[in-house]
Amino acid sequence: MVLISVRHVTPHSLLRHFPLTQHFLPKQIPSLKNRIFSFTATATMSSTSKKVLVPVANGSEPIEAVITIDVLRRSGADVTVVSVEKQLRVDACHGVKIVADALVSDCRDAVFDLIALPGGMPGATNLKESEVLESIVKKQASAGRLYAAVCASPAVALGSWGLLKGLKATCYPSFMEQLAPACAATVESRVQQDGKVVTSRGPGTTMEFAVALVEQLYGKEKADEVSGPLVMRANHGDEYTIAEFNPIQWTFDNSPQILVPIANGSEEMEAVIIIDILRRAKANVVVASVEDKLEILASRQVKLVADMLIDEAAKLSYDLIVLPGGLGGAQAFAKSEKLVNMLKKQKESNRPYGAICASPALVLEPHGLLKGKKATAFPAMCNKLSDQSEIENRVVVDGNLITSRGPGTSMEFSLAIVEKFFGRNKALELAKIMLFTRT
Repeated sequence: MVLISVRHVTPHSLLRHFPLTQHFLPKQIPSLKNRIFSFTATATMSSTSKKVLVPVANGSEPIEAVITIDVLRRSGADVTVVSVEKQLRVDACHGVKIVADALVSDCRDAVFDLIALPGGMPGATNLKESEVLESIVKKQASAGRLYAAVCASPAVALGSWGLLKGLKATCYPSFMEQLAPACAATVESRVQQDGKVVTSRGPGTTMEFAVALVEQLYGKEKADEVSGPLVMRANHGDEYTIAEFNPIQWTFDNSPQILVPIANGSEEMEAVIIIDILRRAKANVVVASVEDKLEILASRQVKLVADMLIDEAAKLSYDLIVLPGGLGGAQAFAKSEKLVNMLKKQKESNRPYGAICASPALVLEPHGLLKGKKATAFPAMCNKLSDQSEIENRVVVDGNLITSRGPGTSMEFSLAIVEKFFGRNKALELAKIMLFTRT
């Protein structure tokens, strides 16, 4: 089980919480001085900070919830996560636990610039059945303010509340029939905007959905600024590709045993996407903290609680050890003697290991774990790799090593792992279920 707690962030707390590093800031801002000025201006001018409500429930899809929260916070939005349950903690899909900032009843009288509903079942039904949330969203609609939903929620929640009348909308394919009588027209767009309503289809379209919400709140320039460092694909919906060298078969007994370490500063989108997709594939995923406690504070203020500490995890054997990125998380991994030793033993025994974003450059490279291997990493950190010949590829597999670039490549990275263990057909099946590729 993974526990996620999402802390409320105000515009005045952004400077304290977010590291001022190139990893998190747009490449087009050339100097550190300008980066700091730009970031400070965004963080301190409360008049420009948009207030966003993201409700969660038992059965919410964690990929959709966490991507929406993460991307909107990258834009400077003040995101409040509320539980529609009787308690702050909700049991999301795939063994992920989310602890909200507040109960939905606490926000009954608050005003938001945007309300965005994640999907997942029965999460969407639980959102729909919240009378308080229904009242809040209906008030949002009547005031002409922005509201949005992804996956099942456009049909199950917004449609049931009568908030899509006369509008074009989309949702998860199996809910399109339910959506049809609730709106003017159903469309198969990955993201659909009509007036003040934005709808989208599933986990694989959520990053596009979240960036579209940033554009609605702040404009296209801000959306482009946020989306650049995400390393999103240009060809949304196409089949993913991997660059593979020295192919070998990745093997396992019964079910793949996979270790996903986390640390303070880990990138929560990358961690949750990896955990979610590998559990969808029926792998046994163990999440281990390299800190001195189970709970870690991720890069966008999402708190993850691991299954166990790394010392306990080290007693087990794994078919794969895979590291999420995030600057602070990667630095913590590199300093963890226990984890580094596990990675070295994994390599020596010719068992698979991998990393994404900052971790190939900051963990694998300095510890000799990329020697003689083709790899890639977060674009701004590829200059740290000794072999940069394949860095432009979004996912690189070299024998028992797999590496990738950033949040926007995390699904391809995770699907490539599924492909190596279970075959391409299984990976493509999952990709289609998640709407990452076209159905």
